[in-house]
Amino acid sequence: MTAELNLAQLRALVAVADHGGFGAAAAELGISQSAVSHAVAALERALGAPVLHRTTPARTTPLGTRILPHARTAVTATAAVRTIATSHSGGLTGTVRLAAPATVCQGLLPGLLREWRTAHPRLTVQIFEGEDDELGVWLEAGTVDAAVLVDADPAPAGAVPLGSDAMHAVLRRDHPLADQPAIDVADLEDDDFLLSEGGCERHIRDVYRRAGVRFTARHRIRDLNTLIGMVHAGLGVSVMPALAQTMLPPDCVLVPVRPAVHRTLTLTGPTTRPWAPAVGGLLAATRPATQPPPSSPTTS
Repeated sequence: MTAELNLAQLRALVAVADHGGFGAAAAELGISQSAVSHAVAALERALGAPVLHRTTPARTTPLGTRILPHARTAVTATAAVRTIATSHSGGLTGTVRLAAPATVCQGLLPGLLREWRTAHPRLTVQIFEGEDDELGVWLEAGTVDAAVLVDADPAPAGAVPLGSDAMHAVLRRDHPLADQPAIDVADLEDDDFLLSEGGCERHIRDVYRRAGVRFTARHRIRDLNTLIGMVHAGLGVSVMPALAQTMLPPDCVLVPVRPAVHRTLTLTGPTTRPWAPAVGGLLAATRPATQPPPSSPTTS
């Protein structure tokens, strides 16, 4: 190998690996697709072997897979240096990639984004919506810089608690139980149950286990909006977090379930590498919660 590596090549590799293609990587980096292709080709010449399979979506080769974590570290470290310099001269800048569950993206993040924009107007936050079990993986792999984790145990040092979020039954407004202050899950046995596979299944099973009621799902649905649409169409009922309130159409309601089960929400950076200064600034601007998130319906 005679050619030297440079940051632009590593940044191109990370972008293609994260976004699955050269066109999407170009849009993310703000450069032409040709420039991304040339950067990756130059990296491969410098290493003497391919780092990407030119498939759809693009995949890393065995060599690319091995060097990708180091490329991420280099890109993140460079961004951290720039952020420190900017902070030293008057305010955080740059981009924080933040992952969160769908209900958090809908019900909690809009308010947080307004707070963060006020505290750090030059800092950009990119939102990545994922399922509960994906978020920690993305965070530790370096795909995102911070995440809102569900039931983090233990919470990493420096993490900010965002509160707890109770499980509720989601029903059509004309359902016989829709006007009740709370519902025993045993009372839902006559309804077809629609199960979200987005991450709350263990909380739902915990509700039924604690009630001593057999749990049976009629349909298993991955997308939360699809599940809500099926409830809206009268095809069944479900249980989901209170933060889903903002996603419901007017003729659907959330009713607290008994026994009560909550999930905890924690905003954090990674545990296996130092936090970027922008992540620290973001968390410092976030007020820890001592009660359920403000968008949660009142429970009794």
